[in-house]
Amino acid sequence: MLQTADASQGKIDIATAIAASMRRMGVVGLPRNYELFYEVATGANAEICDAFNALGNRPTQAALDQLSRRYLAHSSRYLVIESAWEQVALRADEILALLGRERSSLEKFGLILGQTRDGLDAREILPGELLRKIVGILAAATETTLEHGRRISEAMEEKSAELCEVKAKLEKYKRLAETDPLTKVWNRRAFDQKLATIYADDRAVLFHALLLVDIDGFKAFNDRHGHPAGDRILQAVARRIEAACAEGSFVARTGGEEFAAVVEGLSEEAAEAVAERIRASIAEAEFVVGPSSTNVGPVSVSLGLCMADQAPDAGALYARADRALYASKAGGRNRVTRFSKLGSGPLSKGWLLYRDA
Repeated sequence: MLQTADASQGKIDIATAIAASMRRMGVVGLPRNYELFYEVATGANAEICDAFNALGNRPTQAALDQLSRRYLAHSSRYLVIESAWEQVALRADEILALLGRERSSLEKFGLILGQTRDGLDAREILPGELLRKIVGILAAATETTLEHGRRISEAMEEKSAELCEVKAKLEKYKRLAETDPLTKVWNRRAFDQKLATIYADDRAVLFHALLLVDIDGFKAFNDRHGHPAGDRILQAVARRIEAACAEGSFVARTGGEEFAAVVEGLSEEAAEAVAERIRASIAEAEFVVGPSSTNVGPVSVSLGLCMADQAPDAGALYARADRALYASKAGGRNRVTRFSKLGSGPLSKGWLLYRDA
């Protein structure tokens, strides 16, 4: 069985642990399987953990997919995306077939023109009847080619319109597939992609900062108030992180109670101010849940900050921000720590779960 992770296991590379568990259980390394195993490993949802454990040590792919559809609402969207891609491939084949027919028609027309030219070159004087026949043949061939071209043009417009519809669907479902279904911010898959793009452009490295945000004592909170209350807290925290960041900032839920924010165009001091805004907004808020409007606060978060130019790549950026986060935890929680203020020491866990992203 896959063991769930808690705060005391922060230095374990969770991605490595998940990969090892999948190999041991004979599970194929598909992205949707990684996502399911990650949810179980973080232990954020006790119900999904119990259902997963009930599958036994050698679960079938069908059983895993059924579990994903039940508990990870967005997993079924991947099937929709696959269907959309099939439609794109089909429409592309149809367009190629249309272009092939157009080429064949033009080749036939060219052959007629070539044969007519050869016939004209072979005669010094053409009788009127022969000229009329030649003109008639050319007129008929031209009219046929123009009509064929018109039909091809109409068919191409129709296929193009269908492709535009499919493209719109793909964009919609891609956004849904990269959205955390509970909090409506970006999910871990989208986060991995975002972090990788920072280091794809040397200039972008100079203007990005990574903030990692972790809710303090969230496991104990769930044990005390129940998972439904915990879900409401996750939603409220996500909204406050978004509100504290500048418009257009990238906010994702990267684990059970862990969030990340990628901010652009700020100095380290300004990025720390954003992190402090997030911390204060959550610490000062009243968290009211349930039909009786029970105040379940106070709730606090710990944050770690690392500038992109303080790390050589995406993996190091995540690890260094994560180390700063754990320094905040060790320092008493409910605080912000910059990686640049830390001394040397071991880093913690890996960042990339979705290696196909």
